Amino acid sequence: MGLEQKFGDMGIVTVSLEKAVGWARSNAIWPMLFGLACCAIEMMSTQGARYDMSRFGMELMRASPRQADLMIVAGRVSRKMAPVLRNLYDQMPDPKWVIAMGDCASCGGIFNNYAVVQGVDEIVPVDVYVAGCPPRPETLIDGILKLQEKIKNEKLAKWQ
Repeated sequence: MGLEQKFGDMGIVTVSLEKAVGWARSNAIWPMLFGLACCAIEMMSTQGARYDMSRFGMELMRASPRQADLMIVAGRVSRKMAPVLRNLYDQMPDPKWVIAMGDCASCGGIFNNYAVVQGVDEIVPVDVYVAGCPPRPETLIDGILKLQEKIKNEKLAKWQ
């Protein structure tokens, strides 16, 4: 008994190269951790057994920017740390994406002073903002799902 008899005529599945590449990229994201404050604890718990980011193709956090394509900036960024953040972002291979996790990374949070960057988008382009102080792991997972949808719909011509 062959597959044809069991399932009927399966036909041929066709998909465009853009859709196939988008699907592959969105389901194999390698995040680089960049935890700076209390949001980093929530980011670490998202990788733990209860929330398990491995379900979304993010097996483990990378410590090297050369092996990562997603930077999760978790916490407040000081003016002294800003050049380091930019340097790490520049070392990541294309295509690369950024998630600003928490109010401090998104807009400076409660730290409205000269020493804290008022939003990490002053330094690197941000693809998804995750709100909260600190955001719960479910919120980060929601941000990752939104980023996956964005990656699936990107055009290949953008990266040429």
